Amino acid sequence: MHFQPAFFLLAGILPVLAVPWTTIRNVSSNSSRKCGTEDDPAILADYERQFRIDSIPDEAGVESSSAVIQVYFHVITSGSEGNIADTTIRKQIDVLNQDYQSAGLSFVLNNIMKIDNKNWYNGGPNTAQQAEMKKSLRKGGAADLNVYTVDFASNYPGLLGYSTFPIMYANNMPDDGVVISHTSLPGGSAGPAFNLGRTLTHETGHWFGLYHTFQGGCGDPNGDYVSDTPSEASPAAGCPGSRDTCPSAGMDPVHNFMDYSDDGCMNNFTPLQAERMKMQISAYRGL
Repeated sequence: MHFQPAFFLLAGILPVLAVPWTTIRNVSSNSSRKCGTEDDPAILADYERQFRIDSIPDEAGVESSSAVIQVYFHVITSGSEGNIADTTIRKQIDVLNQDYQSAGLSFVLNNIMKIDNKNWYNGGPNTAQQAEMKKSLRKGGAADLNVYTVDFASNYPGLLGYSTFPIMYANNMPDDGVVISHTSLPGGSAGPAFNLGRTLTHETGHWFGLYHTFQGGCGDPNGDYVSDTPSEASPAAGCPGSRDTCPSAGMDPVHNFMDYSDDGCMNNFTPLQAERMKMQISAYRGL
């Protein structure tokens, strides 16, 4: 939902706050998708205040530009568990390119790396395992997307993925990237609801600076800081035909990639989400 801030050109960086896993889950009782990306309203508000300072003004035309993202794919395994065929990874890149085409963003697979490490394979958000993994493996700079596939089943049941935001890069470069369940790639064992590759689409949206469409529910005038995504009281689940959970104008954006619907029901970013992504990567990723 909602608020479209005014933007000014200045430099500045916020300190990155460490947040326990228990506070960053945004999972409602009626949702089976789980995303572990930061969602604390106070922290996101701090990010937005800094973004208004750091952003390039609209008249610079960043919203009409296109960008190509290099992708480094790190497949973490535990023996034979978690291994992903290269053809499956290429299918996942195809899904990203399909889903982001309308936003003018495209992806090129730079490299696939396969690492056998049981500790990393079973790590999760804000753990020593994931910090060590990323510090050891991350490639490229701010503009390069590092994707790590692991298994959350033992310690984080139901979790599909999590991501950093662009604003976090300057203060914690090694942490930058997206971590997803290996089961969520096209044809994976997450099952038909979550194995079409849309988990990486969703988490990459966070990596580009988007929040969940249901951020703030009905009562927060800022919501997800995008004015053409209608307010939504709670995450969507399954594949609802339509839903209207807030009194403000507009039906719930249940088909948006930043909601929690099943993979097969996600099919769009809005124009202002696309604009926001371009402004975020211009400010923080040098694109």
